[in-house]
Amino acid sequence: MLDIGKLPSELLERLVFDNIGFKREEVLIRPGIGEDCAVVDFGSYDCVLTADPITAAVKDIGSLSVHISCNDVAAKGVEPLGIMLVILMPKGSTEEDIKEIMAQAGNAAQELNVEIIGGHTEVTTAVTKPVIVSTALGRALKGKVQNPAQMEKGDLLYITKYAGLEGTGIIAKDREKELSGILNKEELTEAKSLLDLVSVVREGVILGKLGTHGMHDVTEGGILGAIWEMCQIAGKGALIKADAIPVKEVTKKICDIFDIDYLRLISSGSMMVVLSPDVKEEAETAMKEASIIFTKIGTVTEKGMGIKLDVDGKIKEVEPPGADEIYKAV
Repeated sequence: MLDIGKLPSELLERLVFDNIGFKREEVLIRPGIGEDCAVVDFGSYDCVLTADPITAAVKDIGSLSVHISCNDVAAKGVEPLGIMLVILMPKGSTEEDIKEIMAQAGNAAQELNVEIIGGHTEVTTAVTKPVIVSTALGRALKGKVQNPAQMEKGDLLYITKYAGLEGTGIIAKDREKELSGILNKEELTEAKSLLDLVSVVREGVILGKLGTHGMHDVTEGGILGAIWEMCQIAGKGALIKADAIPVKEVTKKICDIFDIDYLRLISSGSMMVVLSPDVKEEAETAMKEASIIFTKIGTVTEKGMGIKLDVDGKIKEVEPPGADEIYKAV
């Protein structure tokens, strides 16, 4: 029996990637551990494509379905331009249910300047709650796509905003009744509002223009999962300072309640960014001008050094990501 959540890296490699044999010369970036987007040669442009499901959340699922895929495209330093939605609704769904989901998706798409260009909608007994699979695409001038394969020893690791944003917001909304007896009203309101921060399109596009050595939006597996996946792509190691990673106090409280590690909690809205020291000051200035919290949390090391987490001076090995911590609560 497989655990709930996305497949562990070893199984993904063996069960999925090993069964993809045919290759086309137009495909520039293919499926791989930590690689969320495909890149296809479209002549003068490179086309960036990605697909993602929303399965853990119920509330705000329409909005999240747009943001999560657009974030993947933005992590390549590319502005998303179109999105397709496959909406699967459980038996008993109403017209109002679908209308609400599409209203959320429409508002999110308008906010990001992205057009919903197609998809599929049906009611089916194959699901027990709403499930949306979204596919987003964008384009970049040839050779301008950001790629973690460019990571080098001595590069700097940054994160935008806070750890655990999306997970905190989802848990606060889906477990609101239970949390209302533990958190005060202000804390619960703040936790739910973190879902308003799940987009990383602005920072992705801004930093993409400056030039990075790779970006990764922090989804399932959290901060440590994102770093691990980027290092897998690049064949590098990393040293991360645990106390440098920014996190909201309300996230800590919710994680304590459900025995969750916030460093491994899904966090759309946070972007992992790898920078050459040469562009450090320019990037920090650009993020400050955009009013986006931008924090240095570590450095890139040689592969043989492994991926290490410094917790109060004690060095711990970072294990490959497993099932996201959110499944302990939803």
